[in-house]
Amino acid sequence: MQNMVGVSMKLLNFFLMVVFLTSIASFIGCGEDKKQEATPIAAEVSSTYKSYDSAPEVTIDTKNDYFAEFDMESGGKFTIDLYEKFVPITVNNFVFLAREGFYDGVTFHRVISGFMAQGGDQTGSGSGNAGYYFDNEFHPDALHDGPGVISMANRGVINGKGTNGTQFFITYKETHFLDGYKPDGSPKNCAVPQTSCHSVFGKVSSGMDVVNSISLRDPSVPGPQGDVIKSVTIIEK
Repeated sequence: MQNMVGVSMKLLNFFLMVVFLTSIASFIGCGEDKKQEATPIAAEVSSTYKSYDSAPEVTIDTKNDYFAEFDMESGGKFTIDLYEKFVPITVNNFVFLAREGFYDGVTFHRVISGFMAQGGDQTGSGSGNAGYYFDNEFHPDALHDGPGVISMANRGVINGKGTNGTQFFITYKETHFLDGYKPDGSPKNCAVPQTSCHSVFGKVSSGMDVVNSISLRDPSVPGPQGDVIKSVTIIEK
C-alpha cells in the first residue's frame, strides 16, 4: 500500500509540474530578453461584466486632436496624445470605451519592470474584454519607439481575424519587436503563431513619472490588486 501511495504521489507531482511549465510557456513570446518576451496578452470575456454586441461605429472626427487624461485613484494624472490620424479605428474604440466609463475603476493588472504596464480589463485578471474583437491597425509612424507608447494587447490573429478589444499597455522602453512591421519596414505576417503584432494608438504627452510609478503586478500571483484608474477623460480639440 505504501508503494502504491508513493507512486501516486510521484505521478501527481509530475502532473503538477507539467501544468506549471505549460502556464509559464503561455507568457513567452519572441526575442532574446526573457522579460521582453512576456508579450501583452488579452484573453476571453466574462459575462458578468459590461459588454457589447460589436465593435463601436467610427464616430470620431480625424480633423480634431484627441487626448486621454488618466486620473489615478492614487491622485496622480497622466495624459496620452491619441493617434487618431494614424489609426482611427483603434483610437475610436478607445474613445468610445472611455466615454462609456468602461475604464473607470479598472486596474493595471499586469505590470513588468522595465517593460510595460497593462490595463483595460474589468476583471483585473487579464482574462476580460467587452464582448467583441477588432482587427489590427498599423501605421509606419506609430511604432513602439520609446517609453510612454500605448498599444493594444491581444491574443494574436486567430482564424484570420485580430483579437483587439479593451486591453492596452504602456511601454517603459523601446519595444520594436512588438511592432506590426519587420526591422526593414515591411509588414509582419501577424497570422504566424507567436508573432507579436500590437497596434500603437498614442503616446504619453505628460505625466510619465506617474506611469513609471505604477505598482508592479503579476496577475497570476495572489496579492493586492493593481493600481486603480479612477477615470479616463477624453479631450477633443
